[in-house]
Parts: sequence; C-alpha cells; structure tokens
Amino acid sequence: MGQLGNPASHAGGGPYGAAVEVLAKRIFEGRYGEGDVLGMPELMAELDVSQTVLREAVKVLTTKGLLATRQNHGTYVRPREDWNLLDSDVLRWKLAAGASSDFYADVLELRRSIEPAAAALAAERRTDDDLEAIGAALGAMSATEDDPVLLIRADASFHTAVLLASNNRFYAQMHRVIVPVIIQRGREVYASGGAFEHPHAIHAAVAEAVRDRDLDGAYMAMLELLDKSAREHP
Repeated sequence: MGQLGNPASHAGGGPYGAAVEVLAKRIFEGRYGEGDVLGMPELMAELDVSQTVLREAVKVLTTKGLLATRQNHGTYVRPREDWNLLDSDVLRWKLAAGASSDFYADVLELRRSIEPAAAALAAERRTDDDLEAIGAALGAMSATEDDPVLLIRADASFHTAVLLASNNRFYAQMHRVIVPVIIQRGREVYASGGAFEHPHAIHAAVAEAVRDRDLDGAYMAMLELLDKSAREHP
C-alpha cells in the first residue's frame, strides 16, 4: 500500500501524458463542456505538441469515455454519464476537480452494496495471510492518534485487505475505486476540523468477525461501519 494517494497518472509521461492531463483537467473543471468541439490546430500550438501526440492523447481520453470523434464533426466532449468513473485516472481527475455530496452519497451506496458482502466472504474464505494484512492495518490504525495522514492510510489499507480477503477477483478490484475516495474524503473531513470518534473499535469488530468466520457478523459489522461514517460525515 506504499502508493496510496499517489497522484501520478497512469496515462503515461512526457508530452503525451502531459497533454492527457491538461485536457482531462479542463474537461473536469468545466472549461470544455459537454458537446464542445476541441480545436485541434489551436491545441497543438497552445500545448506545443505534434499532431501525433495530440491524437494519442485524444485516444486515451476516448477510451475513458471523456471524448469522442465523429466524421465531419470533430473531437468533442461526451456527456458526463458516459465518463468511466471506474477508471482510476477518471476517478482521480474527478476527485481532484472537487466531488459533491451527491457524488460521495453515490459512492457510499456502492460501498454498502459491496463491502458488507465482501466482508462476509472474507469471513468464509480468509487465509492466514489475509488475517495478517487485516491485523496489520488495524494495528496501524490503533497507533495513529494525532496524525490524520497515517490514519487515512491505515483506513484505506484495512478496507483493501478485507476486499482482497474475500478472494473474489471482482470485489478485490473494487479497491481501485474505493481507496481513492476514502483518501480524498478523509482529507476533506480532517481539513474541516470536525470532531470524530477514533475508528479503531468499529474496524476491530469487522476484523474479529472475519477472524471468527462469523459471516453474518462480518456483514453487519461492515454495514454498521459504513453507516456510522455516513452519520458522522454526511
């Protein structure tokens, strides 16, 4: 989990990666609205890139659902509902541009539908290595009192460990969506200076149920964890 919160793009480096980042930022910040056609010659001059570089950048953003190219129409911004929020870069750009309370509510609904079931599967299928990873994250959480950065990282590590312990390949992949949101939301909560109850105890309840192979207990403990977080930080 050493790369938690690393803002580096998965789109590539150099002029090509930089062009991807600039275009994505403009889309998410609203400089380019839905349906807007991009002026390719102007962008080539402004970004000081070749036509080949710009075309490759457009291809990347097309695969992520942000752009499309139509004959005799040009390259344009696709509707927001087409943007692939399950893509790690798209999610990163969205969070960097600012997420609304509705966005976090949608993510919570997603988490409530996935993480309790994953915890139940973890209780059934966990290995000794899984228990070690869950315990390590819980131990890191208990050791953090005044350092919100370490606490956020421990929280993200815990939820990742439980998802992996489900030993379901699809649940395991969901940490790519859940962890960036945990990190960003945690930063916002601690930056606001709001009061909170240290989360170790409620996470420990999940870990205990997983260790005891208590499927129903793990499910309900994870559900209560998510709901408690939502109550404290609506």
